Amino acid sequence: MHCEASPVLFTDRLHLHAPEPQQAEQVADFYLRNTGHFAPWDPPHPAEQAEAGRIRQSLIDAALAFREGRALRWWLRRSAQPERIIGSVQLSNLARGPFQNAMLGYALDRQAQHCGLMHEALRAVIAEAFSPRVNLHRLQAAVQPVNARSLAVLQRLGFLDEGLARDYLFIAGAWRDHRLLALTNAHFRQPASW
Repeated sequence: MHCEASPVLFTDRLHLHAPEPQQAEQVADFYLRNTGHFAPWDPPHPAEQAEAGRIRQSLIDAALAFREGRALRWWLRRSAQPERIIGSVQLSNLARGPFQNAMLGYALDRQAQHCGLMHEALRAVIAEAFSPRVNLHRLQAAVQPVNARSLAVLQRLGFLDEGLARDYLFIAGAWRDHRLLALTNAHFRQPASW
């Protein structure tokens, strides 16, 4: 399946770019700068995650997944500093058919916190996901209950809490509970094939 999602999104302060192999050094730098910052929230990663060759291959794979509509990821850069990646937003596990759903994930550089940048980026990605080009009906997110800032961002965007998933993901040495939140598209267009 070919995806019509825009590979570049713009907001007032950000440029969001789909994966490209030439981003490898910037992505590696982003991961290395934030290893400790992401540790309480991310599942374990292999030690070589930030190696340039591994990242380059993952970007090649992610670019193909983007074009095929299997996963959509955008890397965030400040408009005023386009050479530095400061975050990402990803729609994974895209399901079509009667579900029309994706899982929302996101990460922001520790030095870019408290400026409303993730809220701005998520608004752009949600608008794209619910646009006629992508036409998803639903986005889901899973957040650890102790991550109050992330929960607040989603709630400001209109996500509704759907409950607690116990022992949802293995993170920082233990199975962690997560709040499940979802947002639905009031303007979803039923495919002609239905």
